[in-house]
Amino acid sequence: MRILVFPHSMEIGGSQLNAIELAASVRDRGHDVAIVSGSGPLVEKVHEFGVDHIPLPDEWGRMSLRTHRFLKKVVRDRGIDVVHGYEWPPAMALYFGPHLFQRVPLVCTVMSMAVAHFLPRTMPLVVGTDDIRKTAAAGGHTAVTLLEPPVDTGANAPSIDGAAFRATYGLDPDAVLLVVVGRLSSELKREGLLAACDAAGSLAGRGIPVQLAIVGDGPVREEVVERARMANARAGRQVVVLTGALMDPRAAYAAADIVLGMGGSALRGMAFGKPLVVQGELGFWRLCTPRTVDEFLAGGWYGLGDLAFPVGDDGIAVGADRLCSELEPMLADPDHRRLLGAFGRELVVDRFSLTRAAEVQEQVYASAIATRDRAWSAETARSAHGLLGHYLRRKSRHWLGAGLSEDFNAIAAQKRSPGAA
Repeated sequence: MRILVFPHSMEIGGSQLNAIELAASVRDRGHDVAIVSGSGPLVEKVHEFGVDHIPLPDEWGRMSLRTHRFLKKVVRDRGIDVVHGYEWPPAMALYFGPHLFQRVPLVCTVMSMAVAHFLPRTMPLVVGTDDIRKTAAAGGHTAVTLLEPPVDTGANAPSIDGAAFRATYGLDPDAVLLVVVGRLSSELKREGLLAACDAAGSLAGRGIPVQLAIVGDGPVREEVVERARMANARAGRQVVVLTGALMDPRAAYAAADIVLGMGGSALRGMAFGKPLVVQGELGFWRLCTPRTVDEFLAGGWYGLGDLAFPVGDDGIAVGADRLCSELEPMLADPDHRRLLGAFGRELVVDRFSLTRAAEVQEQVYASAIATRDRAWSAETARSAHGLLGHYLRRKSRHWLGAGLSEDFNAIAAQKRSPGAA
């Protein structure tokens, strides 16, 4: 098969890393795979994997006529058999371009926490949790495949040495090191990052030898830097360290004693044999154990706390307290940490391997080609109408100063205001 993959960005993040790693793995199974995208740090990763990269000018925008024409030309010139968009913007660009006008089968992967209501329900859909699969199927989507975020368990393994990471960033070799890796974004991540800073400061202030390394960058960086400064002042020493974004964060995972995280980052942490505390919103933190793992296998590596908590520092304070409660039994018990780390590693190897994911993805492509639907249908009009309404709502929220940068990941905000998305 000749396959064109369109990730939603080339910034460092879980969905786009999955797109690149899966594209390379499918290529290794004997297919011709190319990735089309704008610029960003992960373009280097595409080249590293030896996958053909087709640059898309950033200034065009994903839904512009120039982008549609460009995508159609790529499909025509390369004889593409199936196109694959990660998240709704690339999927809709491919839908209103090559799919409608060249009848090229289209697959969409959604690793966000919700499926956009305007996605065509006849479009083959790949989602990351069983709960989202059930919701999408109940909403009328005719072909929904569960493909949990894959992990390269060979490249992400306990054999990697993390000592150099601690030395590079001045971290105490004897402290219990908490590590969180991810984009510092306002949706999903902000509350947990601030709560983690507060929790680390609180624990260290009580004399517990703990440090927190935050690996990543993004729009809330300055807010996190200020919270880290406050935590360090509270403890009277350096407790929280921000490293910035790392193209290869494996040394950070390897250096950790405990990983804090959600989504693909949570799984990568477990691949290194580290105990995991799952990060969510509205005060949610929960240790992954044999007793709690089923809720994450069903609903994803994320959670929501009490909806009664207001947005802002009160919710963060509750989250910091809960995180301390989850951490305290492990901090002085390395044997407990080792047992939970071994449990997590076994789980990831058995269930989330990249090899298995590539097999499933290959089957999804083959099925899309074999069962291609009529390009123009009633779904086309429904999707166009829904997409237009979505853009108008986003514009109005932007004018009112209430826009969401990652609308289908703004789960806590949507739970409070169901009409927001």
